[in-house]
Amino acid sequence: MSVKVFADLMSQPARAVVIFCRAAGIPHEHVNVRITAGDTKTEEYAKMNPFMKVPVIKDGDFALTESVAMFRYLAREKGVADHWYPNDSKAQARVDEYLEWQHLNTRMMCAGYFLQRWLIPMTTRKFDEKKVAGAKKSMEACLDDFERVWLGGGKNNYVVGDKISVADILAACEMEQPSMAGYDVTQGREVLGEYLRRVKGELNPHYDEVSDVVYKMRDKFGGTVPGVYPLGDSKAKL
Repeated sequence: MSVKVFADLMSQPARAVVIFCRAAGIPHEHVNVRITAGDTKTEEYAKMNPFMKVPVIKDGDFALTESVAMFRYLAREKGVADHWYPNDSKAQARVDEYLEWQHLNTRMMCAGYFLQRWLIPMTTRKFDEKKVAGAKKSMEACLDDFERVWLGGGKNNYVVGDKISVADILAACEMEQPSMAGYDVTQGREVLGEYLRRVKGELNPHYDEVSDVVYKMRDKFGGTVPGVYPLGDSKAKL
């Protein structure tokens, strides 16, 4: 039975779940959801996810929210290769260790910078330099920790072990988000740059195809917020 994945591909966790399904060979159907169009606010959607967020998967009559829960469920139920989410208890615990850590780190910090630097100014027409500076500082500290701890300063090819896992998919998707705000997380970070090239190389063509909307927003705006930042800039059109 094909799994339905309800996802707005502007969302990092939503992209990660779709990429996982494609890369792991899980039969699925991507149901495009547009948050800005109110798709998550409908009565039908709220029955699947009362929090009205993305992503959601539906496997038959079973609906599941929260991307990390989805990775675990799909790995158990759909017979994927072991390296995505290992059966070995200790290896699995290492993947889980990152999945728990990332909530308040790569997830929060990269998304926080994107919100303060681009999305909030784009929607409110106001730019708060102090908040942007604080978000940038927190994100860069997180990236330092990611390189130092999870990549072992360059000794580790992946977050866990010597093969790609769902942890790497989530990490790559979260670190892609700041690019839409004009920030390249690999700039001046050789270890992180090599890691992301390696991960994307293993996930392609799926990674690039699923991330196409992000690339288009990055290329269109380049971090600019027309009429707001930089002041007087009008290169990009709303």
